[in-house]
Amino acid sequence: MGPLESLHVALRGLSANKLRSALTMLGIIIGVGAVIALMSVGKGAEQSVLNRIRSMGTNLLFVTPGSTRQEGVAAGAGTAPTLTYEDAVAIAGSGPPIMRVAPESASNVQVIYGSANTRTRVTGTTPEYEEVRNFHVARGEFFTQQDVDSNAMVVVLGSNTALQVFGDGEPIGETVRLTTGSGAGSTGYTFRVIGVMESKGSQAMGNQDDVVFVPITTLQQRLSNQRTAQGARNVSTVNVQVSDERSMDAAVQQIGNVLRDRHQVVEDDFLIRSQEDMLETATEVTGVMTVLLGAIAGISLVVGGIGIMNIMLVSVTERTREIGIRKAVGARRRDILTQFLLESALLAVVGGATGITVGVAVAHFVSGLSLAGQTFTAVVTADAIVLAAGVSAAIGLFFGIYPALRAARLHPIEALRYE
Repeated sequence: MGPLESLHVALRGLSANKLRSALTMLGIIIGVGAVIALMSVGKGAEQSVLNRIRSMGTNLLFVTPGSTRQEGVAAGAGTAPTLTYEDAVAIAGSGPPIMRVAPESASNVQVIYGSANTRTRVTGTTPEYEEVRNFHVARGEFFTQQDVDSNAMVVVLGSNTALQVFGDGEPIGETVRLTTGSGAGSTGYTFRVIGVMESKGSQAMGNQDDVVFVPITTLQQRLSNQRTAQGARNVSTVNVQVSDERSMDAAVQQIGNVLRDRHQVVEDDFLIRSQEDMLETATEVTGVMTVLLGAIAGISLVVGGIGIMNIMLVSVTERTREIGIRKAVGARRRDILTQFLLESALLAVVGGATGITVGVAVAHFVSGLSLAGQTFTAVVTADAIVLAAGVSAAIGLFFGIYPALRAARLHPIEALRYE
């Protein structure tokens, strides 16, 4: 029996029980659709995270303090107050390939304007922050180096903070009160609003719009008491922009030499991370998440395959006399095997094709939806479609082998006697 005739017989066998065939395919449809939809969400999350990191700026290095040790046990990175504003100035003055340097230090404050107030994060930094972190003002202006040198009482609001405090009003030129602590022990200072930042949304390190910026010297003098072991006022991070990617290694070596010379330590009390390190870490984490989502969805594919095996076994039992008659008139074992394998493969392939359509539709529907303040992004990729289609076809063949072998091994006389 030729391939076309085998296919015709398989199609006729499936169409004899249309509802049962459709319900059997439903498991594959759900499995393939779930795999594509969940992997698309995972891939979308990966791209969203990578885009957030890239939006921080280009060719960046992040210098952070090292870790403290207590009784021989090292705490987390960044726990040792070892970096200062003067360190950042020295790095900036070390020359090429370093282009710009923006130190930053952060604290928590309450922003008060009239009866409106909100608690947010205050970041003290320098004018270079705009270019280094690719984060610019949308209205007004950022503070200048003169403001840094004079400890000016000026503030730039994040877009979300401005909305919470001023609503639809214009904040530029208004004065707000920034207070640290809470209750009677809180300390407050009046700041003049000179700008509002553009909106950048949330990222792994928090909402970039829920923040206020002040000159770093003002933060160190007024809003934060964090100091190094030598009594100098410390910074939490020094952001360094390098001229190009090829110079990153040279810049790391240069920064390390400057800080070792300044700190006079045997063991480095600082860490230098590159933007590429963050991208690689984010890619690994989101990649694992995508694989996990795909694996969870793949369980439903296995369940669908078991459904195919179950129905094919029922079909073999129901058609035992038919198999006996076909063998009696000359059908070979290979013909019977091919027929039932084709039936199971057709169930999986047609179900897989339908599942691909459903999965793509669900991915497009989910993309753009917001839940708990987070917007889902789904990216349908060709590899997810090929993987889902290939796995569904393989499952159809794998779970169809045993029923097909059982049908092919039936003895024609026993099959004809079957009631």
